[in-house]
Amino acid sequence: MNWIKENKFLAVLCGGTLVGLILLLFIGSRGSSRYATAMEEFQTAADEAGGYEKGPLYPKEVNRDAKNKALDDYRQELEGLQAAYQPFRPEEITNVSPQEFTDHLIKVNKETRKAFKDNGVSVPEPYFVGFERYKTSLASKESTGILGFELAGIRNLMLSLAAAKPKELRNLYRSEIPEESGKTFEVGDAVARSFPIEITFIGPEKSAREFVTAVTKLDEKYAVIRMLRISNVKKDPPRAADAQFEKPADKAGAGAADVFGGDFVMPGEEQAAADPDSGAVEDAAPVADTGRILSQVLGDEDVQVFLRIDLLQFLPAKTLR
Repeated sequence: MNWIKENKFLAVLCGGTLVGLILLLFIGSRGSSRYATAMEEFQTAADEAGGYEKGPLYPKEVNRDAKNKALDDYRQELEGLQAAYQPFRPEEITNVSPQEFTDHLIKVNKETRKAFKDNGVSVPEPYFVGFERYKTSLASKESTGILGFELAGIRNLMLSLAAAKPKELRNLYRSEIPEESGKTFEVGDAVARSFPIEITFIGPEKSAREFVTAVTKLDEKYAVIRMLRISNVKKDPPRAADAQFEKPADKAGAGAADVFGGDFVMPGEEQAAADPDSGAVEDAAPVADTGRILSQVLGDEDVQVFLRIDLLQFLPAKTLR
């Protein structure tokens, strides 16, 4: 006791340190216990999840069988699609000399121009089957093969358009392909390569219908219409004054009964025509439709048609994994 009284500071320091150590030991023991419990629970959950992951497909085999069947069905559909497009895959694209390609281009230009002329279709003077740049220059040898493939597709389109008999081909635009600039086409994951073509023409509605139908039936080529815009050449609607009627020659002994012989009677003239004593039979002579009014009503105006078409080259079939 005397030592504690003589060394109060040291005694308090030692007592405080002892209490702190006891407190730390208590907290540490509790923390260790909680950590061990949490670790045990985590390990139990991890072992359970690992067991599920090691199975072929958890939790039931029926799910695994259903998934395998769905994958097999999908594979068969893809293989069927690849087989369906096989006729549109060129067996081989071979480059020719630049002069050979030019000679063939000139031949196709003459052929399509003749088809347009024979069907009464006018074409713009610069027309050269979309390959106007090669009027004064030669294509590179490395690009002649793929250009020949594209030329064959445009030839089919132009012959189909000529057969539809529009009145005028206004424009034919072909987008430049990478090979023409010395570049290469990057295939990537694509299954088909597209060659964009734009066509504008004017003609009757029938020519538009026939050409759009023909695009879906090209010989040995596959094309897709990406954009279609149709507008009337006449911007204003037909007017009543556009209707033209002709009066038939007077018939001997014509009476009121003749009004119902199949001719037209103008509004307001029915009563006068039906009353022979009115003296208005001559004035109310029936009028015959010449066809011009029906043409206006039925929309016989020419239409201007713009199409953006992708000519497709299907690439070699891919091996499914």
